[in-house]
Amino acid sequence: MSDDPEYSSPETPFNNLPPMVIAIALVLGGIELVFQIGSFGLIGGPDAIGWRIAAIEDYGFFDSIFEAMRAQGTWPLEHVMRFFTYAFVHYSMLHALMVIVFILALGKMVGETFGNFAVLLIFVISALAGSLAYGLILTTNVQLVGAYPAAYGFIGAYTFILWLGLGAMQQNRVRAFTLIGFLMGIQLVFGLLFGGSPDWVADLAGFAAGFAVAALLVPGAFGRIMARLRQR
Repeated sequence: MSDDPEYSSPETPFNNLPPMVIAIALVLGGIELVFQIGSFGLIGGPDAIGWRIAAIEDYGFFDSIFEAMRAQGTWPLEHVMRFFTYAFVHYSMLHALMVIVFILALGKMVGETFGNFAVLLIFVISALAGSLAYGLILTTNVQLVGAYPAAYGFIGAYTFILWLGLGAMQQNRVRAFTLIGFLMGIQLVFGLLFGGSPDWVADLAGFAAGFAVAALLVPGAFGRIMARLRQR
């Protein structure tokens, strides 16, 4: 094939994305696609219509189950895995698509800055932080599902990148938190208008976890952050 740019094939958006970001998006999208196809009765027969509900019950994070495990002091694997598996089940196609958009957009910079392993690490730890905060802080019958806490973990890592960059340019570091402030503000407004879900606690915990993991991935960064906070 000619090397002439005029004849070269156009690059797709995926060419510029870190492989781990693509992998996570494909897994989340693939699971949602199965639910969608099943809901139309194209696979799985009549039972496929209820696959989403069954998945929420089997893999969602429930505070009542968490409290029961704490009270009994037993941690069966089928329930411990809920700390992570809730992130792979969503309420709807729109719910899943919004998460995937966040991960693709912010995971790109995170992956390019810290590498593929960091993308997976931030996803997993942020998901865990979200479910732990949800179970420890709240007392609710509303289950936690969806990868929003993990997506907010990428927002946290992205915020840390901005935080370092603004500091290097001697600019106001508070500006790095504009995105998370905007998103939390939207959640607050929707909550006041339409009755909000308590999952904002998990989202905020995921953000904090992503920020912390990013700080630990940069040698000396965590120490600089602590020194800065002490100065205040």
